[in-house]
This record gives sequence, structure tokens and C-alpha cells, in this order.
Amino acid sequence: MAATSQRTAEGLVTGAPLVRRRLGGMDRLALGLLAAGGLAVVTGLLPAAAAGATVTRLAPLLLFLAAVTVLAELTARAEVFDVLAARVTIAGRGSNRLLFLLCVGFAALTTVVLNLDTTAVLLTPVMLATAARAGIAPLPLAMTTVWLANTASLLLPVSNLTNLLAADRIGLGPLDFAARMLLPQLAALAVTAACLWLFYWRRNPGTYQPPAPHRPADRRLFIAGALSCAMFIASILAGVPLGAAAAVCALGLAAAYAAWGRHHLRWSLLPWRLVVFVTGLMLVVDTVSRHGLGAVTAALAGDGLGTAGTVRAAAAGGLLANLVNNLPAYTAAESVLTGRDPLLALLIGTNVGPLITPWASLATLLWLERCRAAGLTVRWPRFIFTGSVTAATSLLAATLSLSAAR
Repeated sequence: MAATSQRTAEGLVTGAPLVRRRLGGMDRLALGLLAAGGLAVVTGLLPAAAAGATVTRLAPLLLFLAAVTVLAELTARAEVFDVLAARVTIAGRGSNRLLFLLCVGFAALTTVVLNLDTTAVLLTPVMLATAARAGIAPLPLAMTTVWLANTASLLLPVSNLTNLLAADRIGLGPLDFAARMLLPQLAALAVTAACLWLFYWRRNPGTYQPPAPHRPADRRLFIAGALSCAMFIASILAGVPLGAAAAVCALGLAAAYAAWGRHHLRWSLLPWRLVVFVTGLMLVVDTVSRHGLGAVTAALAGDGLGTAGTVRAAAAGGLLANLVNNLPAYTAAESVLTGRDPLLALLIGTNVGPLITPWASLATLLWLERCRAAGLTVRWPRFIFTGSVTAATSLLAATLSLSAAR
């Protein structure tokens, strides 16, 4: 079994060249959403001025998406992620349980300190390469990344864009925000870890053979990739806008490839699918918002008062996030709720809940792009079922913890 897993996992090492594919389900969905958004503009369901404002507002996000995807792909080809994966696998000392704890802690810490999108982009290749190094199935490590990118994003305002919106609305500074969300965050992490073990990790072999340290083929590109990632992380911590930080670091790394590895620079590095998907999704959501989404949101969320009310607000946030994406779900529901606890409950729903559909959060879309680039196929029935169980239980645990901490 270990040998089979090793052969499967080796095809996932992120430095492998991309394979030319036909249009898949996500490709058609992205193009369909963009076509639907364009049709809404043509028919007048979405005024042209409103569509233009949406695209203008999206421009920095789309810049970030394109730049950070290129940065991740070139960093992977420089074998930075392979080196990190070897170190993580060696630290696991051949124990599946210890490797599980290391991966959970690594993913949670990255999400809390940086943000969920950075976890999805930079940690997913590390996890996939870790699976290859350990000779185990890649899916448990991939699911660890995507689930914790979402459920570990409650603690600090910088962990999620929705947190920044909520902290500003309810007037909490970083320390006060962290104090209020500490128990919900711990509850969400505990339930997520339990579900990861139950659904994905417990079937792994109990032991594995730790690998030797990985030595990159081109040390110049490795150093350039490592420095680019380090600069990106430092820029985020320094408060530099995500789009600008990602663009500068991606361009710098591309310059290094132009000098030392020009054959790696291809148009296929640009994530057209993701850009088209996000643009189309936001146009469609804007259209729906103008034709009844506000009333539906108010009916779902209620007033958010009392324990039952906070659970209802959180559930509404999770449901809407999986239907339309967590950011528009939060902004739509925020307008119908008042008070600190209802808004924090909504935040729990929109952060912890997006584990069911691939478009529920930007982090999940970025994760899916990394998995696709690595050749990992996601089986959607299992993804949806296990995500539904984990989202429901972690959301309930976190929301009850919020009520208990009043």
C-alpha cells in the first residue's frame, strides 16, 4: 500500500510540468458564470454602472489572484516546497499521528498569523509534497490545508477579510477581537481536527519511512523562490496591500527565471479560470442581491438574539457562504443584523461554514487551483459530504462557545 501511495504521490510533486487538459467542469462553470453576468448586464438586470463598479472593486483582488498563483507555481518549480515538505516529514519521525499533529498545527498557525488565502496558496504545495515524501496518500494533507484555511481564520482581524469588516463594524481592536473569539476558535479547531482524523487520516499507515533532506536541482532558483516567499510573508505582516505584495514578488521571481530558467515561463502559468470565475460570480451575486437576496438574508438570519438566535445567524452565514461565497454572504447579512454577538455569530458562519462548495471561499478556489496544478483530482461527492459534517459540527461548537463566553 505504501508503495502504491508513493507512486501516486510522486505525480503530485508541485515542480512537475503542467499537463494540457480539455475544459473540465470548473472551466465550464467559470465561463458559464461570466456569461450569466454579462447577460444580466445586457438585459438590464444589472445596470452597466453597477457592473463597472463591481469590476473596479474587484481589480485589486484579481491582481492578487493572478500574481499569487504565479508566485506559488514558480516557487514550486524552484523546489522550495519540496525542501519544506522534507523537513516536515522528517520532523514527523515516521509516525502518522505526529505528522497529523504537525500538519494541523502548521496549517492553523499559518492561517491565524498570515491569512487563509496565503495558507491555500503557499501551504497546499507543501502538504502535497509532504505526502509524496512520506509515501502516503495526498488527499488527507490536502484536506487539512483547505479545512483549516477556513476554520482557523477566526482569531485575528488579519486572518480573514471578513474579520476586518466585522472588527471595524463592532469596534474591536486586535487584542479585544482575539479575546472574544478565542474560545470559538479553539472549539472550531478541535472539531475540525477530529473530523480530519475520522474522515481522512486514520486510514493512513501507522508509520512511514522518513526521507532524506531534499536538495534542489537549481540552487539559484531555489534561493530566489525562498526569498520571494519570505518577502511576500514579510510584506503581509507589514501591512502592504496583498495585490501589490504578490505582484512585486511574482515579478521579481519571474525575472530570476528569465535569467536562469526561461523555459519555465509559459502563458499557462496565468490562472485565467480563477479570474473568470470570480468575476462572473461577483456579477451574478450583485444581480441576485438587487432582486431579492436582501429579503432572503433577513428571513434566514433572524435577529440573532439569544443562544438560538446566534446559532441561527451563524447557520445563515454558513448557508449563504456555500451558495454565493463568504464575502458577499457576510456583507449581505451584516446589513440586517445589529449588536456584537449576532455579528460575531455571522462571522463564525461565513468563516467556518465554507467547506461544502468549491466557491464558498476564495481560499478554497485557490486551494483547488493548486491541487489541479499538482494533478490531484477532487472527488466532489466525498468532499461535499465530509465538508457538510465538519462545517455543521464546527460551526455549532464555535457558536455555542461564543454564547458561553458572554
